Amino acid sequence: MAVEVVPLSLPPSADASGFVEFGREVKGVDPGNLDDECFAEIEDLLYKHSLLLFRDCDLSPEQQYALTKRFDPASESFGHGNHSIDQNKKSILHPDLKTIPRVPQVQLIGNGQVHDHQGIPEATLKHPSHTVCHKDVLTDEDAEKGYTRFYRWHIDAALYDLRPSKATSLYALKVPAAPKQIVRYDDGTRDELPVPLGGTAFTSTRHMFTILPPELKSVAVRSRVRYAPHPYVWMAAAKLHSNGVGIVSEGKELSYTQLPPWDESKVKVYPMLWKNPVTDELHFQVHPGCAAELYIEPVPDGVDKHDKLYPDGAHLTDLEEVRDLLYTMQRPGIAPQFVYPHDWAERDLVLFHNRGMLHCIVGTFAPAQVRVFHQCNLAASDDPVGPDADDVRRWA
Repeated sequence: MAVEVVPLSLPPSADASGFVEFGREVKGVDPGNLDDECFAEIEDLLYKHSLLLFRDCDLSPEQQYALTKRFDPASESFGHGNHSIDQNKKSILHPDLKTIPRVPQVQLIGNGQVHDHQGIPEATLKHPSHTVCHKDVLTDEDAEKGYTRFYRWHIDAALYDLRPSKATSLYALKVPAAPKQIVRYDDGTRDELPVPLGGTAFTSTRHMFTILPPELKSVAVRSRVRYAPHPYVWMAAAKLHSNGVGIVSEGKELSYTQLPPWDESKVKVYPMLWKNPVTDELHFQVHPGCAAELYIEPVPDGVDKHDKLYPDGAHLTDLEEVRDLLYTMQRPGIAPQFVYPHDWAERDLVLFHNRGMLHCIVGTFAPAQVRVFHQCNLAASDDPVGPDADDVRRWA
């Protein structure tokens, strides 16, 4: 089976220099029936290019699960646990995902009424909208003019108990025809980005790290992030910035005593930078909405501390300070020229390196517009690997 690879078609908004290694369209293969040699090539391509697009695929839920699992054969359950979101109505994810009964690792997502779908008699799907989670929302007048927002920039990860998935697969079954919209950042920059309605926006976290100034690269390579227990319950009432990067600190998070029972041993603390298993490059991989504390190590002995931030190390526990620092580091990476908004066609399959990018849905659908997708990501069998000693000395 010959694998043909071509660059993605980038929108006019994209700065091509930021997408030299990002994203490839794969042709000539059936992703649901890959032999071992072909899969090894696909796996290598995914880690090198972060996102792979396959057009005109026929993929059953069983095949999608099997393909996603090949990136981590020891993984078993959906990234948040099989059936766990169905059962946890306090999670912000509960309205967005419906489990395929016979393949609980695959989720049904989309918009509108769906009937007799893969063992689900009936479901009302709702495309997540910024209107439910942003502090400030667009006016009805702006929405009628075709403006929209990023929803929530994130990684696919429970970030409590279960480990972040290595790969996510998204498969488009039904995509409604609709006009383009314009994402308005509304964060003081006047940034805007034309997007397809219901598109998925991606940004490389390798590039996010690359464009940081030296003093912030130093912080990143020395830092670990502590995530809140049950983070999607903890921050359910909090509101996001208008560009979807992180939460506005207003004290709306639940106290830890208000959360469902939790175990300190299941709380996740991860490096701020995750190392690519194929390229050895570092990715700025932080879920900005779930982060609660930062541990910053001192600048190593023998490295000049001049002009360094937190040269003697720090443990940041003030939530607003944590969020402000992360926002400063992550916001440049979602500038319009660095975002790839995928324009979905029916039977598109996108595989992406979930430990090497952030992604976000966009757009606002009417209830009658039916959009049907299958999503699969699996709780990983091992933790992300952070910077090694050489990385720290190089960037600190």
